[in-house]
Amino acid sequence: MHLEGHLKSFDGTDLYYVKDMPEQSNALVIVIHGLCEHLGRYGYLTDKLTDKNFGVYRFDNRGHGKSGGKRGYVDDFNDFILDADKVVELARTEYPKLPVFMFGHSMGGFITAAYGAKYSDKLTGQVLSGAAVTDLPAFSELKSTRIFERDPEYKIPNTLSSLISRDKSVVEAYDSDPLVLKEITAKLAGEVFVNGIDWLSKNITSYKYPCLILHGKNDQIVLNQASIWMYENISSKDKEIKLYKDCFHEILNEKDEKDTVIADIINWLNKRI
Repeated sequence: MHLEGHLKSFDGTDLYYVKDMPEQSNALVIVIHGLCEHLGRYGYLTDKLTDKNFGVYRFDNRGHGKSGGKRGYVDDFNDFILDADKVVELARTEYPKLPVFMFGHSMGGFITAAYGAKYSDKLTGQVLSGAAVTDLPAFSELKSTRIFERDPEYKIPNTLSSLISRDKSVVEAYDSDPLVLKEITAKLAGEVFVNGIDWLSKNITSYKYPCLILHGKNDQIVLNQASIWMYENISSKDKEIKLYKDCFHEILNEKDEKDTVIADIINWLNKRI
């Protein structure tokens, strides 16, 4: 079953979501995409998960893709976490007997980690890919200048496409995708990558979920030290980290490694159902 829908978030913002359910589902996975992208970039992962009897909920973060909200903007980093919780509650309501997992990539990995620190009892576990849980080199000036407070509408161009994958076709598709944002506001960048990361650093020990933390060793957007830091500081008893040699930021979009990464995810999920 493939269903597209719209969900009103806590403040009335429209969230566009897609649900894919196999004939028999053993568990659910909620997918949270990264900065500037959208749920459509996770179709391959979704197909692989549904083939193994996982139901998948994907949604566009506010200000992204087909969801509502000002493009590339957020008032408060907590809004992203509250949006994710709306989708979690939808999934739990529609399938109350199934375990619910969360997968988050990059900024979606930050949202996932922060969700885990804030809500300790709603999920069975989490998987994080290239999670932006520490300061990012690309936004180093934000913290010192705090331009996001003085000029929240200041535009920051999206110039990182060449670093997402070693696969040139992935980069070309990203650059030509009309739903991929070409710029974001300083407000979004500051809320997530300054205020949000500061909050997470103070609350990381509240994170206790079973988790699989994944990262490309050659990630130049979010350095793999971010995942190592998370692994070393969370309170989870069940935690695992995997670093993939040569991979850039989007380990799910590396031609030679993506199937290995997805197999690792599915094996980890199956052991925790």
